[in-house]
Amino acid sequence: MKSLEKYGIFMSDSKLLKVALTHTSYANEHHLESYERLEFLGDAVLELVSSDYIYRKNNYNEGEMSRKRSLYVCENALYEYAKDINLKDYIKVGNGIKEANKTVIADVFEAVIGAMYLELGLDTVRKFFNDLIVPYIESDVDFLMDYKSTLQELVQTEKKSVEYIVIREGGPAHKKFFTVTVEIDGIVYGTGTGRSKKEAEQHAAREAIKKHA
Repeated sequence: MKSLEKYGIFMSDSKLLKVALTHTSYANEHHLESYERLEFLGDAVLELVSSDYIYRKNNYNEGEMSRKRSLYVCENALYEYAKDINLKDYIKVGNGIKEANKTVIADVFEAVIGAMYLELGLDTVRKFFNDLIVPYIESDVDFLMDYKSTLQELVQTEKKSVEYIVIREGGPAHKKFFTVTVEIDGIVYGTGTGRSKKEAEQHAAREAIKKHA
């Protein structure tokens, strides 16, 4: 996967990675192993790495740590991480399936973590976690809250227009950042920065909701 190489992870010839990217439908058609066993392992590894990070970085009690961890290993979060590495483009599905859905993509991301752990070890998984996922944690992204949709609903009743504008983009390929403003009827209500345009838009929308309220 070329998209992993920008994080210093080279698994292009990995048999385990090929299994991780194989959906059950494709596996059944070609008599191969699917990603499901690796998903089981990757789920546990991701929970370990995220738990370790949250424990070391904060003084949260057990309940707070559990809530924080669940926020960054939920399906919405895994799907966003998968999009950052263009995972959808690599998943093999059977002839009866047009493309992998959100749930499958999130599951395959865990399978890739499993393959990475078996082939390259826990330290590599932790580095990948730090490079890809920790910025989301540090930015306090709420994967269970869609701020853009909430903002749209707020302004719809007033028949106002919402527009997101990228005002800045920078950083190296593996650590790009975007700064976005959100305008309501031409007036800037919020500004947000994130590792992707969508993340920056969510931050901007969250700020706008506070001001709009």
